Amino acid sequence: MVSTIVVMMVSALGALFFCGLVFISSAEPNEKGFQQDLQRLNKLNSLKFEFVNYFQNASLLDVIPYAEEDSTEQELQCMYDLMFLALGVSNGEYWAFKMFDSWGKIPSGILRGNLYELGNFDECLNTKNILPAPFKNITGKYCFLSVTPSLLLGSNNPLAAAVKLNIGTCFPSSCRASHMNNFLKTMMNINTTISVPGIGISDSSCQTLQKEPWDGLTKASIWILVAMAAIVALFTVVDYFLRKVPEELPAIVKIFSARANSRALFRVTETTSNPNVIECIHGIRCMTLFWVIFSHEYVDSLITANLNLVDFFLWAEEPYASFVLHSFFSVDSFFVIGGMLVSLITLRIMERSDGKLNVLLMYLHRLIRIWPLMALAILIYMKLMPVVADGPLFKDGYSGLPQCEAGWYWSLIFVQNYVSNKCVGHTWYLAVDMQLFILSPIFLFALYKWGKKAAAGIVVLVLLLSACLFATMMVNDYSMLMKRTSVDAMANMYYATHTHAAPWLIGFLFGYFLHLNRAKKFQLNWMIVGLGWILSLAMIFTSIFALYPSGKWIGASVSILGESFYHTFTRIGWPLALCWVIFACMQGYGGLANSFLSSPLWQPLSRLSYSIFIWHLFIVEVNARNVRTNVYFSNYQMMLKFWSDLGITILVSYVLHLIFEAPFSSIGEYLKPGIKNLKATNEVEEEKTDAKKSSSPMEHNNFAPDSETNLVQQRV
Repeated sequence: MVSTIVVMMVSALGALFFCGLVFISSAEPNEKGFQQDLQRLNKLNSLKFEFVNYFQNASLLDVIPYAEEDSTEQELQCMYDLMFLALGVSNGEYWAFKMFDSWGKIPSGILRGNLYELGNFDECLNTKNILPAPFKNITGKYCFLSVTPSLLLGSNNPLAAAVKLNIGTCFPSSCRASHMNNFLKTMMNINTTISVPGIGISDSSCQTLQKEPWDGLTKASIWILVAMAAIVALFTVVDYFLRKVPEELPAIVKIFSARANSRALFRVTETTSNPNVIECIHGIRCMTLFWVIFSHEYVDSLITANLNLVDFFLWAEEPYASFVLHSFFSVDSFFVIGGMLVSLITLRIMERSDGKLNVLLMYLHRLIRIWPLMALAILIYMKLMPVVADGPLFKDGYSGLPQCEAGWYWSLIFVQNYVSNKCVGHTWYLAVDMQLFILSPIFLFALYKWGKKAAAGIVVLVLLLSACLFATMMVNDYSMLMKRTSVDAMANMYYATHTHAAPWLIGFLFGYFLHLNRAKKFQLNWMIVGLGWILSLAMIFTSIFALYPSGKWIGASVSILGESFYHTFTRIGWPLALCWVIFACMQGYGGLANSFLSSPLWQPLSRLSYSIFIWHLFIVEVNARNVRTNVYFSNYQMMLKFWSDLGITILVSYVLHLIFEAPFSSIGEYLKPGIKNLKATNEVEEEKTDAKKSSSPMEHNNFAPDSETNLVQQRV
């Protein structure tokens, strides 16, 4: 009953405003009386458009506090515009009715979580009344009337106060939120003594057709993109007219030509049965990236105008939801792949150079490969989101904008996983990856010098890190269940580098194992192969579904001891299961899994994965905030949204890859002359001594190792 009353009160505001202006205009609808009142207003005399007896002779000056000593031009303009609006309604003018027609009406489904009644955003902003001089034209301003049900009910619960009902309203653009709130307050207090808290309009929710001028950083971002696009276009034309084979093109053309970079991106090589060629990495990387994007679709669905937000919490109790709620295992998958490639590729290089490794050049190469796209992402997320789209939910722009404004520099030095201001928040993974990459030479030199003894030491380190994770959860009572988790739990269990070091080190050891056993064919009987697949699949599905019964909102939760064991063992079990999948596919025991994951069709998408990872949340959030009407939450609708967002993301990523990522990546390649020369001089000798051996992954693997030493494959 109470909620029904709240809904009726809120939905009546639009009608009250409409009726109020009609009654205002009914006092003197003729043009002569209106001009006389305008003259009196200019002389700062009282403006007395009487409402009628129902409104107890309230005037516009009661609605908009006005005094000679504190009057401003904007307040006067607002009063003018409200009078013209009142006359427009009285005279049945189309523009005036458009302004009211764009209001959100009586919202339906509030009890199902419908917190938005958007009205008609574009109708409001495009409302315009052209007036003769000296009057200014009247245009629409779209604002949200925010209603806090908890305050209406007298509750001070901070969690309940976070639930707000937002109704689209439309006023003359000259009026500030204070004018609108005074009007609404007057409307609500007329003929009643009830105080109505928790209802109001804020200037931060208002939008007009007149956009804020671009600041210097926005202009710089656009000019950077334009300049890079022009350079790429120029060298693409040069490439086209040269018409040389790719190997004969000048280096500068190959760096910037979209034609040359497209050839490299879409190059597809046939799979082979060579056990040293890890073709399945492409499929694993792409499927994991899809998992990440699909999960982010559900998370970002909470920021859009849902008709049935309550169903999201009911959905969280479904078994299917476990794929999304436990998608953090996708992070560990990328750490496994990253650690494996660091050891496998770099140890091969060290073997050829007699244990030498230019660490500083290795760091610089990775920075040039990763850093420019990260810097561009910060600029675009901060400045260009409102430029490329608009909508009722776009006033605040990117959801991480305050964090970017307060701490964008933390992302550029790759430590954003340890700060609260996570600019472009999903790139916390790159910070963890970079920190582990910086530490990798310690493990690389240890493995090269001490071999299996160093590997045993790394195993001990993995166990110690796992024990640290277990102790952290037990001592602090941390939980990752949605109904019990906290900000501290996420910071210390999910974003911290040491909590993901174990999967990375397991992948690192697996890469060392592959390095030692390259060109070796393991003969396994069907029982061992079957047992390996059963155990790996059991570990994968156990990791995803083990906490499903405890994830229900009502019911007993798993003890902190049980959840601590779960997170500790899955951080080891998941990487081991993934290592088995890779090993089985390499050795010819993958069956259908290998046929799917090793398809050549994954190769172009795999090479584009870094760009897709960086830009996917930009596309997801733009589309979530660009809605004009409420959307319905369901698994089917999320699937449709996923495929549309993925398609747009791939197109955007491809364009930005050609004009930004690929050129900088190519420039980074020329910082490795020592490695390239060493490789070239050793190839002749290897062809003589290893003619009968299988070729190594350095030459024929589709990692594109010269560009992948920096672990471009690691994405989440």
